[in-house]
Amino acid sequence: MPSQQTRPARGMRDFLPEDVRRREYVIGIVSSVYQRYGFEPLETPSLENIETLMGKYGEEGNKLIFKVLRRGEHETSGETDLALRYDLTVPLARVIAEYRGQLPKFFKRYQIQPVWRADRPARGRFREFFQCDVDAIGSRSMVVETELCSAVCDVLVALGFRDFTIRLNHRAVLAGLLQAAGVVPDLHASALVAIDKLDKIGVEGVRAELAARGVEEAAAQAVVESFTGAVSLDNAGALVAHLADARAGIEQLQKIVAFSASTSAAGFIRFDPSLARGLSYYTGAIMEVAVPDLAGSLGGGGRYDGLIGMFLGEDVPACGFSLGLERILVVMNERKMFPAEVEQTSADVLLTVFDDASIPEVLKLAGELRARDVRVEVYPEPDKLGKQMKYASTRRIARAAILGGDEIARGEVTIKNLDTGEQQSVPRAALAQTIRALCK
Repeated sequence: MPSQQTRPARGMRDFLPEDVRRREYVIGIVSSVYQRYGFEPLETPSLENIETLMGKYGEEGNKLIFKVLRRGEHETSGETDLALRYDLTVPLARVIAEYRGQLPKFFKRYQIQPVWRADRPARGRFREFFQCDVDAIGSRSMVVETELCSAVCDVLVALGFRDFTIRLNHRAVLAGLLQAAGVVPDLHASALVAIDKLDKIGVEGVRAELAARGVEEAAAQAVVESFTGAVSLDNAGALVAHLADARAGIEQLQKIVAFSASTSAAGFIRFDPSLARGLSYYTGAIMEVAVPDLAGSLGGGGRYDGLIGMFLGEDVPACGFSLGLERILVVMNERKMFPAEVEQTSADVLLTVFDDASIPEVLKLAGELRARDVRVEVYPEPDKLGKQMKYASTRRIARAAILGGDEIARGEVTIKNLDTGEQQSVPRAALAQTIRALCK
């Protein structure tokens, strides 16, 4: 057991080479898909001013913000002026307000960076983790939600997922169902926090939490009945038909479902009245990705037409979706979904070293191979050939190239397959082509 001092902080992780390769593989696919939809890259600082973040995430979110103590002469005051970013959406809203005049009418961006939350670590839940965000700014059309759902579906399918669902709901529909159930408006926000935990604490847990939050027993029972079971869009629409805002929300959801039938999201979207998403800045449709064997979601998002206005002074239409890289990796690891090339080592061949005299020629050969896109590792010192072969095996390098005095004199290189033990000599000029062919 390593000493406590060598471990990373709780909820944080070190990433060894095989972990980084898997992460880069997923990030590469996410970026590629988002770019095909016309989204541009954006990065923002890890630290934000504390007032930028506070008050944007609701009562639960505010408790999870990592605050940074003031420094220098203010260090002993215990005051905070900075915080690690909690998500990528609020920083985006700040960027829109700051650079509005430099951005296009419809600004579409993707952002893949780490965020920090002072949360309780659990399976697939960490205190530092990457989010893969995609957002569209400037339009109230339901085409925006449809394209976001389609892009997310393309990402997940490209990664190998087939059994996921995009749960769909609307904040106005949620409010309407609560009102129809008899929950007074002042308790709506508090009730939504409880409903958002339905998949974690179950029906009885939600009913108990609603009661603890001041919701009357009859209303709590009506809420549970309205938000669980096989409730369709049409049924929900009938419950809120007398409420204009909720009725408009139903119509927007119907548009998203209808539009999605023409996209790659067809068959993956399902209306779910229990989907609440606790963040307080959502104003319209909300979405979340569910897979059968994961408590929680692979990601989620929604429309937040009022958030940018907190910085700009006027509302700007906005909608986004965030995929959780860490949770995707957890599920893909458990299901063994990574292709073989991702699991392989970073080298196609190990160049062995017989003695000091051969080192210049070995290094020259390494340069020739790398110039032709062959991944090469050079054994760094003369050693017994058996030890070099054993090292290659521990690194999962499938082939070793031997360049001794005899090979140099003949203008050849010996290649050894470390799985079968077979050897072949090839002309030095043909080595790169031979290795590439063997790697296929």
